[in-house]
Amino acid sequence: MRGIILAATTAAVLAASPLLAQTVVIAPEQRTVIKDYVMKEKIRPYRLQSRVTVGATLPADVELAPVPETWGPAFRPYRYVYTGDDVVLVEPSTRRVVHVID
Repeated sequence: MRGIILAATTAAVLAASPLLAQTVVIAPEQRTVIKDYVMKEKIRPYRLQSRVTVGATLPADVELAPVPETWGPAFRPYRYVYTGDDVVLVEPSTRRVVHVID
């Protein structure tokens, strides 16, 4: 019985690990680069019904843009959407928000 409980607990921790590992830390100067990009390139904002938070899942109809190379290699796995107020970084396979740059 203990073996089954231990195995189940281990499986749960391993299954949650990818979600826990998706903490994105953005330095202040990198935030400036990203915000400057959306302003300079005149990225058209996508109006969402409500404010987005980290961990939320974006609906399938929200178009996610590839992250430009100028943002750096740490951001390449992600996609983004500009809401007019925030730049929202998203893990594309799950559509989960990993960071909101306000």
